Amino acid sequence: ALAEARAAFDTAAAALSASRRKAAAQLDKVVNAELPPLKLEQARFTTSIESDPTSPTADGIDRVEFWVQTNPGTRPGPLLKVASGGELARFMLALKVVLADRGSAPTLVFDEIDTGVGGAVADAIGHRLARLAAKVQVLAVTHAPQVAARAGGHMRIAKAAADKGKRVATRVEALDAADRREEIARMLAGATITEEARAAARRLIESAK
Repeated sequence: ALAEARAAFDTAAAALSASRRKAAAQLDKVVNAELPPLKLEQARFTTSIESDPTSPTADGIDRVEFWVQTNPGTRPGPLLKVASGGELARFMLALKVVLADRGSAPTLVFDEIDTGVGGAVADAIGHRLARLAAKVQVLAVTHAPQVAARAGGHMRIAKAAADKGKRVATRVEALDAADRREEIARMLAGATITEEARAAARRLIESAK
């Protein structure tokens, strides 16, 4: 009975390993296609699969890791060890976008995924977050107007003194269309909101629709 069970396991594990390698090739292709717009045009994503039939587990005979090469000429390595914080967030966004229809948590939270980028890259991030939001609920904390303009809803978070300065209170306020335009104009212009910034905010929102 033991020999029969082991033979059945070996057959199933070999089939699973082959399926994983086929799926890995497809995953690598679609993830790498997402990287250039996210300012990771020199990066390379690969799924590393090491098979060891002498160390079987309930999950088969494979050890699977996501590896990246962030620049040509550098050695690839595990995603969590090689990628910087900002790069890691963008790699994870690319992964989430391509896997959105394969099951996900019902709500995804991205905390300042656009840190250190701007312009076209921030717009690309906003576009991908919007695509992801078509499948699941997405909450994004952002300082980038290009990202905020693509959101389905906008909440402003602000801190202020309370109890005569004895404590700090955080306030979250849902913005209507007019307040949203004003907030995106503030994100574009800073402390002093100009009419030019308001016009730019209006164009940004319209182009994101």
